[in-house]
Amino acid sequence: MHFSFNAQVVLVTGAASGIGLATAKAFAQAGASVVLADINAKAVQAAAEELVAAGHKANGMSCNVANLDEVEAMVKKTVETFGRLDIAFNNAGIQNALAETADATVDDFDSVNSVNLRGVWGCMKYELQQMRLQGNGAIVNCSSLGGLVGGAERGTYHAAKHGVIGLTKSAALEYATRNIRINAVCPGLIWTPMAEQMVANGQKEALDAMVKSIPMGRHGRAEEIADVVLWLCSSASSYVTGQSISIDGGLIMR
Repeated sequence: MHFSFNAQVVLVTGAASGIGLATAKAFAQAGASVVLADINAKAVQAAAEELVAAGHKANGMSCNVANLDEVEAMVKKTVETFGRLDIAFNNAGIQNALAETADATVDDFDSVNSVNLRGVWGCMKYELQQMRLQGNGAIVNCSSLGGLVGGAERGTYHAAKHGVIGLTKSAALEYATRNIRINAVCPGLIWTPMAEQMVANGQKEALDAMVKSIPMGRHGRAEEIADVVLWLCSSASSYVTGQSISIDGGLIMR
């Protein structure tokens, strides 16, 4: 299906690589003006410049979503640059340090939740303030397969991603009658720089075992997540809100 987002303004966090970058590119190719935000200022600026060089409308900016002031400034700058905010994909996230619950550290718990949960909440807070003024909008939050199931030694990450689904459902209820739809995607094993980092950290065996348990028999691609995000933000899903869509090759069916 071909999507058109001409004259629409899109904000994507965690846009310097992986799922965020693939989604930002897809929105730009569909005609949107795209703001790419990431804590890695150099990488996200390079990504935005590449899109502009290809003839698209894009702007890159640095933002640590764990910092509420930076999030507020990000949304404000988006509106100042392009005049409005129609769509947001709150994708920025980090992994936890593998540890049993009894051994997990407070610092790691706070660090992961400040990005993966509070960061999503902060982004929604300021995105919704703007969308409320406009009287329309669409938000997609990036949860995870880890937001639907448990995972040994990954409780901190899974707790945050479960929280994203709770935020998504609650906000969707608040804005269901105000022309603002809010949904979540739950990627399974997607081959991204984060997956590469897991391999580098000694988790290759665990990832290989996961691939064997996926009914489709393969990991996913970032572009396959982007396709679902674009659908959720398009008129083709106009009666869909508060949903958490698993994109995992069938793994959740196990």
